[in-house]
Amino acid sequence: MKILAGVDEVGRGSLIGPVYAAAVILNKSINIKFLKDSKLVAKDKRESLSNYIKKNSIWAIGKASIKEIDKINILQASLLAMKRAIKKLKKKPSHILIDGNKVPELKNYKLKAVIKGDQKIPSISAASIIAKVSRDKFITRLAKNNKGYGWDQNFGYGTKQHLKAIKKLGINKHHRKTFSPISKFKAYNI
Repeated sequence: MKILAGVDEVGRGSLIGPVYAAAVILNKSINIKFLKDSKLVAKDKRESLSNYIKKNSIWAIGKASIKEIDKINILQASLLAMKRAIKKLKKKPSHILIDGNKVPELKNYKLKAVIKGDQKIPSISAASIIAKVSRDKFITRLAKNNKGYGWDQNFGYGTKQHLKAIKKLGINKHHRKTFSPISKFKAYNI
């Protein structure tokens, strides 16, 4: 029997925090008409959809830390987070579809990259929703202890508000030091 998993990551372009990935094997009973790319779903709907997906699928989250991102680069860290999510699944999938144009190195798995897969493949859409909701919750908790950066609204992305806050408050341990403009601020000891 073919067991299909969808995989997606979130947080690649953020200036802070870990990158998250989710791997999802949907149950046959799930209603796929609500599943789409997480960026196309309103925040409140995303959270209820994430709960619905979790109750009606086999899923796992993988992460790569800021240190790993800064050491191996964001692409490799994203692939590492995906690999971790896949390996955490309680059931081994026979086929894995991954959003994007690259796949992690995993022996004994059939992996295929699907460009814009989060818009085409329900299990990848489900993975994008779970990954986004999970990372957003983590960043919202970080925001409570790191006031002034607006992370509860910008989730660490390089918005005007965030960049202005960095100039005022400086960079901290949650910023990815190799990312521009963080690396430039670091060079000037901001």
